[in-house]
Amino acid sequence: MKPSSFMIKARWIIPMTARTTVLEHHAVLIEEGRIQGIYPLSELPDWTHHLPVVDCQQHVLIPGLINLHVHSSMNLLRGYADDYALMPWLKEQIWPAEKQWVSSAFVHDGALLACAEMLSGGITTFNDMYFYAGATIEAVLKAGMRAHIGLVVMEFPTNYASHAQEYIHSGTAVRDQYKQESSISFSFAPHAPYTVSDKTFEQIVTLSEQLNLGIHTHLHETQDEIAQSLQTYGMRPLARLQALGVIGPNTVLAHGVHLETAELELLSRQGAHIAHCPSSNLKLASGIAPIAAALRAGINVGLGTDGAASNNRLDMWQEMRTAAMLAKVADHNPESLPAYEALAMATIHGARALGLQDQVGSIEPGKLADLVAVNMDDLNSLPCFDPVSHLVYVTGREQVTHTWVQGQLQYQRQAGGLQVFEQLDSEELKSIALQWQWKINAVRHRDQPAASKKEY
Repeated sequence: MKPSSFMIKARWIIPMTARTTVLEHHAVLIEEGRIQGIYPLSELPDWTHHLPVVDCQQHVLIPGLINLHVHSSMNLLRGYADDYALMPWLKEQIWPAEKQWVSSAFVHDGALLACAEMLSGGITTFNDMYFYAGATIEAVLKAGMRAHIGLVVMEFPTNYASHAQEYIHSGTAVRDQYKQESSISFSFAPHAPYTVSDKTFEQIVTLSEQLNLGIHTHLHETQDEIAQSLQTYGMRPLARLQALGVIGPNTVLAHGVHLETAELELLSRQGAHIAHCPSSNLKLASGIAPIAAALRAGINVGLGTDGAASNNRLDMWQEMRTAAMLAKVADHNPESLPAYEALAMATIHGARALGLQDQVGSIEPGKLADLVAVNMDDLNSLPCFDPVSHLVYVTGREQVTHTWVQGQLQYQRQAGGLQVFEQLDSEELKSIALQWQWKINAVRHRDQPAASKKEY
């Protein structure tokens, strides 16, 4: 039987409650899945001495990472179509592949693989956007994670739905079915301004207010998107969404690569959030988002990986480091986006964007015990003068040794690098991935004309 109360003793704790706070030689006490208190090791209350202890005295303990924008089931399309720009990638590669393969089973299996990858990298919560939301939720519950589920809406038909009203109906039905699950929350996810009509956006705004749900959409990811909007609507996408009432404090905008100063000021006034996906933006050559300027404008910015089909890894450590580096070079200022801010984007900022800041995103008494231990006793991490700097500029996801979700140890990297999941079977997941690889490859090689195959 798992203990309902235990303590984690850590070399450092970074609670993400104040910029200068780094606690040394402290313990976090956990009761019934919540943080009971944080104490110096030299001042532990007498009543704690009998509690089970997790020894992390060579580690940094941080809040669980929050992936603010991901298409989790696209793990099954990792590496399927690389080195394309966004629209050719979507229209010529991804959308045809999804038409061929996407089903409830595909989504469930892809989401399971994504959950395993994210847990092993210290991600405890993710903000998803994909079809068959119920299948994703079942995978999340099986893995023991936390997820904010985007109820996808588009105008055009897919395997999941035929038209906008069917998307909305299916999404709200899933929300009604799973709304009592404590680890699951929801938002509407109109895919993008170029795939959703004015009428549908207006309906989503009304429903989001009635059901108290947020809105999660792509915005200003490429210059082509903006040019298309100007040609079709006579205005940039953000101006259109603002006129339709979409932009507000419950709105999460993925990418935001091409935002002008006045647009940043608008987002700040409206209290909207940006999900910054630096690796995906770079790989698709979409551009470098003005994140330092967004932060200066007072916009809450979190970090996302995007899907494994465009990144190609759900690695928030990579995103933290890349975000910090890009902000510096884009701003011509090495002080832009310091390490602590990058870590905040991966934790408390993401929680705030999802309306979960009272539950997760920082290590505070009363909050859920979503925690991650990172080993600093690695040869490549020594010496360590500043653990915050190390987390962003030095360490990688392979140094995550423990991932707790609501006080339950869901992942542990044991001696020799053995990865152990509490609720998932690694060998079963490998088998699932290889079965899909075989099926997809068999059809792909059969149907793809030789002249269209990418040469290397």
